[in-house]
Amino acid sequence: MRSRLWSMWFASFVCIALALGPIQARGAPAIGSISESLGETIRLPTPEATGTLSVEEAIKRRRTVRSFSQKPLNLEQVSQLLWSAQGITDDRSRFLRAAPSAGALYPLELYLICGKASVTGLAAGVWSYAPETHSIRRIDEGDRRDSVAIDSGRQMWAADAPVSLVIACEYARTARKYGARARRYVYFEAGNVSQNVYLECESLGLSTAAIGAFSDDKLSVTLKLPPRITPLLVMPVGYRRGK
Repeated sequence: MRSRLWSMWFASFVCIALALGPIQARGAPAIGSISESLGETIRLPTPEATGTLSVEEAIKRRRTVRSFSQKPLNLEQVSQLLWSAQGITDDRSRFLRAAPSAGALYPLELYLICGKASVTGLAAGVWSYAPETHSIRRIDEGDRRDSVAIDSGRQMWAADAPVSLVIACEYARTARKYGARARRYVYFEAGNVSQNVYLECESLGLSTAAIGAFSDDKLSVTLKLPPRITPLLVMPVGYRRGK
């Protein structure tokens, strides 16, 4: 009798489950949707170490571009850009990265400013990059591209690009070893990272520009940066308009 009741209950449960469709965990995003949760971490696709463009050709083609289409990027492109800037280039050591750093102290922090529908599968917001895990974490929500352009002397062309990379730093990491010369070394490193991004953009068929004219204080507020972090460069990235 008990076995028969169990069978009837189980059959009823299966019928109800089929009628309701797939069961989804509470708080999880709908299947196929973009998660909007703050603090979300996304592991980026594995970057490619080979491409179709030589270093020499990339150097020859490199240009500053200030006119972008709104064609979205994909996560593979975002992965390559962040890896070229600060990615770990040897799995055996976190001290070997894409750009050299005085004393291997790595004072730089990278932030991705993403607009709505700017990167396929990525929600709008401010994302911080973690080289150790090659991942990004959403630290603020909403499209901040217009605000960043306004903070940058109202250079509104920058807001047309689907994303912007913000290169920032914590001077104290380098100053603990190098004292007053730390700022010089940090600026060297930011320049190296900027050139890497320029060349990676050429390899990916993308364009960029380096912006140094912005209000440090206003941009820090827009991005909700911790007091110890100082923005150094803003680099809008996207497809050149008309390309």
